[in-house]
Amino acid sequence: MARLTAENVETIPYGPLGIIAMPGCEALADKIDSYLVKWRKGQALEHQGSIAFYGYQRDSYLIEISNPRFGSGEGKAVINDSVRGYDLYIVTDCFNYSVKYKMYGMNVPKSPDDHFADLKRVISAASSKAKRISVIMPMLYEGRQHKRSSRESLDCAMALQELVNLGVENIITFDAHDQRVQNSIPHKSFENVMPTYQMIKSLVNSVHDLKVNKDSLMVISPDEGAMQRCIYFATQLGINLGMFYKRRDYTRVVNGRNPIVEHQYLGDSVAGKDIIIVDDMISSGESMLEVAKKLKQLGANRIFVCTTFGLFASGLEVFDKAYEEGTIEKVFTTNGVYQTPDLLSREWYESVELSKYIAYFLDTLNHDMSVSSLLDASGKIDKLLREKGLKA
Repeated sequence: MARLTAENVETIPYGPLGIIAMPGCEALADKIDSYLVKWRKGQALEHQGSIAFYGYQRDSYLIEISNPRFGSGEGKAVINDSVRGYDLYIVTDCFNYSVKYKMYGMNVPKSPDDHFADLKRVISAASSKAKRISVIMPMLYEGRQHKRSSRESLDCAMALQELVNLGVENIITFDAHDQRVQNSIPHKSFENVMPTYQMIKSLVNSVHDLKVNKDSLMVISPDEGAMQRCIYFATQLGINLGMFYKRRDYTRVVNGRNPIVEHQYLGDSVAGKDIIIVDDMISSGESMLEVAKKLKQLGANRIFVCTTFGLFASGLEVFDKAYEEGTIEKVFTTNGVYQTPDLLSREWYESVELSKYIAYFLDTLNHDMSVSSLLDASGKIDKLLREKGLKA
């Protein structure tokens, strides 16, 4: 897939490009910025003198902000550079618990709610000044609370509506838990991006003896909810698919949900085959590791876990143990959410880079062009597999 730029299209930028990195997203935003600076040095040279391309080539597109707090913990947002007339992209990670603030003298880690409140503050500070505001939120805030059961709050839908009401035009997220939540904002742009190419690229580059054929490799869905992304993954690799379904005890509620009694497998034999378990996220990892143990009992060979986001909310020790026992071979997650130094140092862990992909989106949207070619990675995956000799 060729990257669309101002070199080969005659579209002017929507406005001067600006990128705001919310606290905890600085490293990701720096990488995105470096790609855009590099690309735009050679783009649209014939338009340099045009007023429509004012501010097109700069040393950095990052806009400095601050989020000071009062002693009580109340906060505000301050944008330290002018954003008047800008096409503004705000990058946020609502799950970065390493960011802290002082409240009554205590260092308090920012919760997802704190991060989202700060995002709204920045949007409020930029509204009526920026020409357009877009939010890049790799892992969707409250994405798991996407539907209502009985007397529950509908948090994800309400959050999206809040952003739209504040003036956000585009929301870009990755592998939403259920993308149908976009129905809550039918008149605004909501892009649910699947990093399948980036995941497969990382997998084939780090596992050099991987054999991609139906006799050697299978994709497994850990539950029925992950089937759609697993079907796409298996189709792109040209291999078979199996799935687990969760038998729950609906007579009890533990930690807000019905506990899982057993994972039951449906599909072809996994005996002697390498397995790729695909899902949107790892929270505690208990369910994922239970599926891996079941697959080992069924005779599976190596097990690779590919999820877009890794929260590891119950710590890394359970994965250390699973690796030592041979239950899992490697775990792949993206840098779309915070990764601890301990996680990055683990032998069983591989980080999947999203910054270049996000930079493509920003470059394309800034020219008000279609992102359809960016959303469909089929051609790139096919080319990658052929180059690696994994597909005839």
